[in-house]
Amino acid sequence: MSQTFKLIQRLVAEGEVKISSHGYDELAEESIFVHDILLSIKDAKIVEDYPSFGKGPCVLVLQYDRDSKPIHVVWGIPRGNDRPAVLITAYRPNPEKWTEDYLRRK
Repeated sequence: MSQTFKLIQRLVAEGEVKISSHGYDELAEESIFVHDILLSIKDAKIVEDYPSFGKGPCVLVLQYDRDSKPIHVVWGIPRGNDRPAVLITAYRPNPEKWTEDYLRRK
């Protein structure tokens, strides 16, 4: 498992979470509830891991909302820090661009 994601899961459990401005905009636009994302992170599946991303390590994960609809969430840790977990963005994946399980790009 990704070390970045392990840290993010721990930080979320501890309440050390920040939501980016872009993240808030995407959540509102996609009708995604923060509560659903925070609750479902424990069962999230890693889609892509970016441990060397320029702004800090981040990871794209697959999570599900309260209606069992898929959500892709990008979580990160600010470069040079070990907290907080930052919800960078979240969106509903387009089935035409992803495999049936939403874990791989077509």
